[in-house]
Amino acid sequence: MNKRTYVGLDVHARSVKGCAIDRETGEILRQTLAANDAGIAEWVTGLPGPMLVVYEAGPTGFGLARLLTDAGIECLVAAPSKLQRPAGDRVKTDARDAEHLARLAILGQITAVRVPGSADEAARDLVRAREDIRADLMRARHRVSKLLLRHGLVYSAGKAWTGAHLIWLHRQHFENPALQTAYEASLEAAELTLDRRNRLDAKITALAATERYAPVVRALMCLRGISVLTAFGLAVEIGDWTRFTGSTIGAYLGLVPSEHSSGASRSLGGITKTGNTHARRLLVEAAWHHHRPYHNVSREMRARWDAADERSRVRGHQGNQRLHYKWDQFEARHKRRIIANVAVARELAGWCWSLASAVQQEQPWTDE
Repeated sequence: MNKRTYVGLDVHARSVKGCAIDRETGEILRQTLAANDAGIAEWVTGLPGPMLVVYEAGPTGFGLARLLTDAGIECLVAAPSKLQRPAGDRVKTDARDAEHLARLAILGQITAVRVPGSADEAARDLVRAREDIRADLMRARHRVSKLLLRHGLVYSAGKAWTGAHLIWLHRQHFENPALQTAYEASLEAAELTLDRRNRLDAKITALAATERYAPVVRALMCLRGISVLTAFGLAVEIGDWTRFTGSTIGAYLGLVPSEHSSGASRSLGGITKTGNTHARRLLVEAAWHHHRPYHNVSREMRARWDAADERSRVRGHQGNQRLHYKWDQFEARHKRRIIANVAVARELAGWCWSLASAVQQEQPWTDE
């Protein structure tokens, strides 16, 4: 409320609609701009200050927010799902959207997302590229196995996609030339996709060992189910863990139950699935590892503990015990495992926050 000018920007790939509201004079200035960050910054800096600029998070990224911040202009990137709009407002245009953002900014009703630094955004893009290739690899392997299944060929000598399985795959041959060509193309696609994934895994492992990410990654790896790839993915997706608490991290990741209560009735539904989809998937997959008994600590886990600090080792051991105990409780109650696993993932998110935030409090996180 201490700003003079509030600016709303409706940003698109080729054009930008701007709306500036001067709180002192009540003047409303509308402007159509090219999708050029430097030109937008030039227009904004010509307005009476101090000012606050707001635009929605979207496919255009965070370059504009970083440029305005570097120019000394406060800029918020609004979470689209948190923007309030009157139910009776049925007219939507770019100009009206820009004005709506400016008016919400005046009222202090903007829920901002974190603007990552350029290096952190690049690391996050690397993690998400690996996620895309993982999905591509799964589809490519399914094509191979289903083509063989249609012709009565099923591998039953052990686990699929091991060295022995690959040797068996290369021994398969079809008399029909067209079918053989299709099979070879599908198998080649699966192997090339695997090579792409392995190259990205090596890049991520090397980046996770750098000074910026290593402390948090090593702390998170003290928990079962969190390898270097998972830990690095969580580190770059969450960024600054200290902005959350043990209870709010679950809500941010969409792991808390939805609710529709009125009067004396209270109705809970499935999890909200809001927030960061990538981090939520990593935690849900990691939670399955805590179903196994936790009596004898594996050699791999002890090696991870040796790489971390003493406090992280202790907290990691406590977390592993607690999460397996939660699994035992759900099993005793005959809870459906898919539901139980999500509940364990929600608590796992809290343990991850406990480990990562403790490290970042000693080494404050900066969005550089």
